[in-house]
Amino acid sequence: MYEPIRTKSVHSTPVHASDVPHRSREEELDIQLAGHLSALLAVTDELRARTSTPDLETAADKLAHQVTRLRGGRLPLRSHTDAASHSPVSLHRRAHALAGRALVVAASRADTASAILAAQRMDAHTDALRGAVH
Repeated sequence: MYEPIRTKSVHSTPVHASDVPHRSREEELDIQLAGHLSALLAVTDELRARTSTPDLETAADKLAHQVTRLRGGRLPLRSHTDAASHSPVSLHRRAHALAGRALVVAASRADTASAILAAQRMDAHTDALRGAVH
């Protein structure tokens, strides 16, 4: 009725540890944290394109430094847009959410410097959103 299977199942084939790349939990968290901070840096650069303030300049430098550290010395790509396409309110909301994600991962990784930076950015974007509403 059915044709028998003539090849071995992939589930029964022994896989050697060297055949599959493995990362530690810490490496995975570093990659995830670098991704969140890179996204936050991109939004910060977009906000800087609209209105450059000393706070945004300092934040961008600190974010770039942390991303470089987490990526083993590789510099992050920077956004150099002349005209931002989103409203400042939506950018601050997005930045706040990204900073929150980065804070969760940094806390899980016990990366104090990144956690402090993410918390500071959350506070700054909360203040900016409060100022935009009033």
